[in-house]
Amino acid sequence: MYTKKECVAMLLAGGQGSRLYTLTEKTAKPAVPFGAKYRIIDFTLSNCVNSGIDTVGVLTQYQPLVLNEYIGNGQPWDLDRMNGGVMVLPPYQGSKSADWYTGTANAIYQNLNFINRYDPDYVLVLSGDHIYKMDYSAMLDYHKKMNAAATIAVIDVPIEQASRFGIMNTEEDGRIFEFEEKPKEPKSTKASMGIYIFNRKLLADYLIADENDPNSSKDFGKNIIPAMLAAGERMYAYSFSGYWKDVGTIQSLWEAHMDLLGDDPVFNLYDADWKIYSRSSVRPPHHIGSDAKVVNSIVTEGCEVHGIVENSVLFGGVKIARGAYVRNSIIMNDTQIREGATVSYSIVDSDTEIGAGACIGEAKESGKGITLIGSGLKLPHGATIPAGDMVNEQYLADKKIN
Repeated sequence: MYTKKECVAMLLAGGQGSRLYTLTEKTAKPAVPFGAKYRIIDFTLSNCVNSGIDTVGVLTQYQPLVLNEYIGNGQPWDLDRMNGGVMVLPPYQGSKSADWYTGTANAIYQNLNFINRYDPDYVLVLSGDHIYKMDYSAMLDYHKKMNAAATIAVIDVPIEQASRFGIMNTEEDGRIFEFEEKPKEPKSTKASMGIYIFNRKLLADYLIADENDPNSSKDFGKNIIPAMLAAGERMYAYSFSGYWKDVGTIQSLWEAHMDLLGDDPVFNLYDADWKIYSRSSVRPPHHIGSDAKVVNSIVTEGCEVHGIVENSVLFGGVKIARGAYVRNSIIMNDTQIREGATVSYSIVDSDTEIGAGACIGEAKESGKGITLIGSGLKLPHGATIPAGDMVNEQYLADKKIN
């Protein structure tokens, strides 16, 4: 027996991605590496996990080996579940025929049995080749609030670019009255993001009818959405205002990577409230700021460096603020060195905060040895810790450093 789910996600990941040229010669577009340690599909899978959706079907087709191997049992995304989790769904031979997925609608149609086993009220249809962070649970709440048959996520685009997208024309309350696929003269700037929520039973009816239409392209944008509109179904646009990038071309892939850079990046990989999970680890890649200087040091995953680091080892998640100076030291996991602080010939244990302007340790020439700062401590602004001292909570209390 399978546990009933309120919503099941179906992630379309079978695209060839021909505009990415050699990057997709041997791998599907969703498996293309991104952001120094991720793959494109990590962002959609992470959105599912962060949105509380724990049952995801990944529909693969073109060059599936790398993608299948990468997803595995779903453990890196907390999707290795006894009931639900992630499942790779390639085309398979049915009782009547064996066919490749012939379109996005046909891909979902071929996997209605997977959907139905969880008896969901709603089906979330996603694409695996976009870079963005989105709370699908908020979209589902909107879908239920509007009593919609289908809800389509839209993003506002410049009017001069609207002809490149499927455009939703809506009433003031968001109800869709017209859908135009790449219109020459667009009437609105609400571009479809290829993210849909459907009432499951109604979706199944339309998919079955579409499958039996020999003239259909078996596509959501070309067939399912227009058919539902023509039938007068309640369909609403859900406006999304965050970062969203279709990385289907070399130029857009490069642009999306450039959006990761800088002290205030357009797309932030370091948001602790919305982690991007990957098979490599749960930490983002390290980041070296525009004013930073790193010399002869090891800087590992999740670090952010905006100051100067010399001859030091930074463990995962360390943050060195602008104006801070770390030299000849070992800084362990998730420690923060604030603005203007200096750390010399020291070992700083995990989860500790060195306050702005603090001075920890001294030059080796002092002959007083290595300074040790214990874990989980918070040293205040301007604190001074002499060379060779061993610092814990009691030390801070005795020295009245607080």
